[in-house]
Amino acid sequence: MEKQVRKIVTIFNLRSELEDYETIHAEIEKGIQFRGTNLWILMFAIVVASVGLNMNSTAVIIGAMLISPLMGPINGMGYSLATYDFYLFRRSLKNFIYAVGVSLLTSALYFFLSPINEAHSELLARTSPTIYDVLIALFGGLAGIVAISSKLKGNVIPGVAIATALMPPICTAGYGLATLQFNFFFGALYLFTINTVFIAFAALVVCQYLKFPIGSIVDPDRKKRVNRALTAVILITLVPSVYFGYQLVQNENFSQHAEYFISQVSVVEGNYLQKSNINPSNKNVDLVYNGYGLSPKHIDSIKLVAFFNKIDTAKLSISQGFEASFVQENTRRYQSETEILNNRLNATTFALRQAENRIDSIRNIPALGEKLLSEIQPLYPQINGCSYTETFSYFMRKDSILRSNRTPLVIFTVSRNTLRTADKNKIGEWLKSRLEKPEVLTYYDEIR
Repeated sequence: MEKQVRKIVTIFNLRSELEDYETIHAEIEKGIQFRGTNLWILMFAIVVASVGLNMNSTAVIIGAMLISPLMGPINGMGYSLATYDFYLFRRSLKNFIYAVGVSLLTSALYFFLSPINEAHSELLARTSPTIYDVLIALFGGLAGIVAISSKLKGNVIPGVAIATALMPPICTAGYGLATLQFNFFFGALYLFTINTVFIAFAALVVCQYLKFPIGSIVDPDRKKRVNRALTAVILITLVPSVYFGYQLVQNENFSQHAEYFISQVSVVEGNYLQKSNINPSNKNVDLVYNGYGLSPKHIDSIKLVAFFNKIDTAKLSISQGFEASFVQENTRRYQSETEILNNRLNATTFALRQAENRIDSIRNIPALGEKLLSEIQPLYPQINGCSYTETFSYFMRKDSILRSNRTPLVIFTVSRNTLRTADKNKIGEWLKSRLEKPEVLTYYDEIR
């Protein structure tokens, strides 16, 4: 056992392939310089990335990342902090600020002169950083500094340049400056700051883990001040990204509920959904119907379905299209007979499709119970039987009876006291995923 552990430790040992410390120092020191060749390469890379963002070309943006020398001073800052080489840190920071300034000016000048100023998806993707961008920068930075420290560098450095994506956000910030759209500028600059801080932090962690030599005696009080400042910078950079990441997850959940809700109300008694719009950031859903016209009863039924799908009915907008307004206002005489028939045909076609889908689902209900039993029984042998059906809930509202959407009902036959509460919770979550329904009613018929 001890030999196996040692073998595993040897496989993951970084020091066996570690480059000479002087060679690593020389390589990092060379990378922080921004003059002559490095400076021109940086400006060329900035222009290439700006063109890629302007034309919405992912391939061009990747090419700019590969030729960009921006990683050099960032790794230099992390390395110098790990070895407490404050002279090298000042040089790295100075060259980094210089490189960022040149990059911003170059990209802003390009976008100022470019006749195309529309913000495409590649630009928009760099304005809303989250905690996931922190993870990308951290692990990309770890891969980069490990590759620099190793004798076997391979193709890791270009891959890290693509993964951490330093070029696109700085070019997007330049776009924000050129077009005076400061939401683009600050959002992209924050993403660039995340990449910078956590790539440098990754370099610091690896350098300290590999015990890079400290070149001079450092005052312990100064060490504490440096560590406190570093912790403050990391927290200030990290906390907003956690909040934005939480918002992203909430918006994705809302979009899923809203899409499922829209699929349930695509046809409402002679009215078909012409257009829908989901706004996750404001939690708004807009629906536009055409057909015979929506009555208050129809609108109430749509809102009830929205309620069951966790959609705030106060933020649900239901309106009628041009054709439906004509029907409601008794102006059909201005329409030709052909137009009226076409409207009816469209609504009837939608209704028939929905009816066919319901019939197919009803026919498949007996088989579905058998499938559920065959899938769950190998995982929980104590389950002996399964009954499956779909039911409706009815509610009184404003002197009328409203019906909810169909809810699956699953009854499992099990031996008494053989399923724990945790097992039942897992089975419930599995059923929701398996049946693709937000709500599933589950009961357990326990027998001796």
